[in-house]
Amino acid sequence: MHLGYDGDPTTKAVAVPIYQTIAFEFDSAEHGAALFNLEVEGNIYTRIGNPTNTVLEKRVAALEGGVDALSVSSGMAAIEYSIINIAEMGNNIVSLPQLYGATYTLFAHVFAKRGITARFAESDCPDAVEKLIDENTRAVFCESIGNPAGNVADVEGLARVAHKHGVPLLVDNTI
Repeated sequence: MHLGYDGDPTTKAVAVPIYQTIAFEFDSAEHGAALFNLEVEGNIYTRIGNPTNTVLEKRVAALEGGVDALSVSSGMAAIEYSIINIAEMGNNIVSLPQLYGATYTLFAHVFAKRGITARFAESDCPDAVEKLIDENTRAVFCESIGNPAGNVADVEGLARVAHKHGVPLLVDNTI
């Protein structure tokens, strides 16, 4: 797949380069202002975006049939970003009970401080998850294969339950 990269016009390299820079040069002060005001697209600062990441994001979006994608530095960041963009104070997420320790801590403690409640089902069964869904539920969460328990989630069953209630199923597919 070659989407997202047309080759480097200066070096004629066909492989995607790894841009190891923090900042990018602006054409002028006005250009910099336009970038920060999101009036034009371009690179500002690697923490915000980087040409190497952009190629990855375009390719993942194309492979998944998505509109766009976002690459982050860790799986935990991906989980947090996915939830904080759909849930806010007063909302809840419903999760399978067997989770990676850091995910459990994020759900039970960090999100709780933000007013987002994590509801842990009594079992991995989709029916146990469905019992916990209400009008404030913003997502159902599972790990495709639980870490460290090794339990295998019924992803199809969980998806049916989540979509029946109009919420997304978020799947950590690390293992």
